[in-house]
Amino acid sequence: MADKDNVVSVGDLLAPYAERVEVDLRRWLVEPGTPETLSEAMSYCVLGGGKRLRPALVWMSAESVAGGPACAEQAAARAAVAVELVHCYSLVHDDLPSMDDDVLRRGRPTAHVKFGEAMAVLAGDALLTRAFGILGEAPTRLEGAASLAAQLVAELARAAGAVGMVAGQVADMDLCDVPPGSRGLRYIHVRKTAALIRAAARMGALCGGASGPRLQAVSDWAESLGLAFQLVDDLLDATGSAEQLGKTPGKDAQAGKQTAVAELGIGRAREATERLSRQAVEALSPLGESAGPLRELTDLLVRRLR
Repeated sequence: MADKDNVVSVGDLLAPYAERVEVDLRRWLVEPGTPETLSEAMSYCVLGGGKRLRPALVWMSAESVAGGPACAEQAAARAAVAVELVHCYSLVHDDLPSMDDDVLRRGRPTAHVKFGEAMAVLAGDALLTRAFGILGEAPTRLEGAASLAAQLVAELARAAGAVGMVAGQVADMDLCDVPPGSRGLRYIHVRKTAALIRAAARMGALCGGASGPRLQAVSDWAESLGLAFQLVDDLLDATGSAEQLGKTPGKDAQAGKQTAVAELGIGRAREATERLSRQAVEALSPLGESAGPLRELTDLLVRRLR
C-alpha cells in the first residue's frame, strides 16, 4: 500500500489491465463485414475511455486464485473483453430517451445524441451479441477449453439477463414490484450493478482454475464489492459535479428513483458502504496473501468517499 504522500488511485491500480484490454478490444470488437456506420458507433461506445473495472476484475481474480498469471490466458483475455462489451451495451441502452434519457457519458455526448436513437439501439445490440461471439470463438486446442468457454458464457448470460442486469433495470424503472425500503434498494443493486461485477470476478476465477471455497470466496467478495460500488456511485451522484463524474449528476434524484441517498441519507449510506467494504475484505480470507490486490482495490473504491 502506498503511503499518504504517494497514494495509488483506482486508475493507477487498474492501468495495466486497462491497457491490455484496450489492445484486445481493438482486435476483437468489430467483425469483418460490419457496416462502416455501425462500426463507428460501436467503437465510439466502447473505446471512449472508462476505468475498465470489470475486465480488470477478470484478470485480477484469475491471478489471485492462481497465485500469479492466469492459467487460461486466452480465455481470460476473451472474458475480459466480453464483460466490458456487455457493460458498454448496458450504458448505451441506459442512456436512451426511453430509459434514463441522459446526454453525457464519460465526458462525451451519449450514443443516441451522437448517432441517433435507432443507431444507438442497434450498436448496443451489436455489442451484446459480439460479447458472446468472442467467448464462443475461443481456441479449443487445450484440454478443457470448450468446457471453460461454456462456463464463461453461462456466467455472463445469467448476470446480464432476465435474472441479473436486465431485471435490475426493470426494477430501477419501476416496471415490476420490488420489496419496500432498503430491501427494494438491495434488490435493484444486486441485479443492476453487483451481478455483472460478480460475474466478471467469477469468470476470472474460473480462468484461474478456481473451484469450491476459492471460487466462493471470490464470488462473495465481488458481490459485496458490487454493492459498495453502487452505494459509492449514488453518493457521488448526489455530491459530485459533471466534470468529476463524466456524466450528468443528480439525474436519479430528479427522476425520483430509489437510491441509497434517498433511502438512507448520506450518513447512513456512507456507513453501509464501509460495512460492505469490510465484508468484501473478510470474504477473501481463504485466498491468503495472493488476494492482496483485490483487498487494495476494495479500499481504493471506497476511499473515493473519504
